[in-house]
Amino acid sequence: MKVPLSMPSGAFSLPSPSKTLLACALLCALAPGLAHAEDDASETPRFGGASHWRVLASPYTLHFHPSPEHRRVWAIGAEKQWDESNWLAGGSFFSNSFGQPSGYLYVGKRYPGVFGYAPQNVFAQWSAGLLYGYRGEFKDKVPFNYKGFSPGALISLGWEFSPKNSVTLHALGDAGLMLQFSHELR
Repeated sequence: MKVPLSMPSGAFSLPSPSKTLLACALLCALAPGLAHAEDDASETPRFGGASHWRVLASPYTLHFHPSPEHRRVWAIGAEKQWDESNWLAGGSFFSNSFGQPSGYLYVGKRYPGVFGYAPQNVFAQWSAGLLYGYRGEFKDKVPFNYKGFSPGALISLGWEFSPKNSVTLHALGDAGLMLQFSHELR
C-alpha cells in the first residue's frame, strides 16, 4: 500500500550521490552505538567482540509488477556482523527502480539455521533503517517519504554456498525480489 504524504514547502537541497555515500559510511560507523532494539525480551543487541566485514553486490531485481518506467536495479554495499550475537550494521548504495541514486543504512540480525529448522548454512535475516532516494515524481513510490528520506526494511533468506560466500534473496515489500551475492572478509 502506498501512503501519499504532502510535503511542506521550504528550502532544502538534495545531497549529491557522493554526499549520500559519505552519509551512509558515517552512519555505518556510528550504527552500533546507536542501536537499542531488542532481539527478544531477555537479550539486548551486542555490538562488541569478534566481528567480520562482508561486501555485497546485487546484479538483479525482479519486479512483481513491471512497468515501462522501471530501470535496471543494482546495488553495492558493506556490512559488519558481530560473530557471537549475529547482529549486523551496514549500508548500500543502489540505483532504484526509477534510475535514481539511492542509499540504505541499517541494523539487523542474521539467524543461521533459520531458527533451528534448516542446516546452519541456510539463514534468515532482517534489517531496518533509513532509505534515501525516490524523489520528484517517484516520491510516493515508498511510504512515509519526506524529502527523499523514508524508513526501510528487508526480510531475507540466504544460503552460504562456501565458508566465505553466500547468495541472498531480499523481499522488497510488495514490489519485488532482489538477488544479492556477498563475500566475507575474514
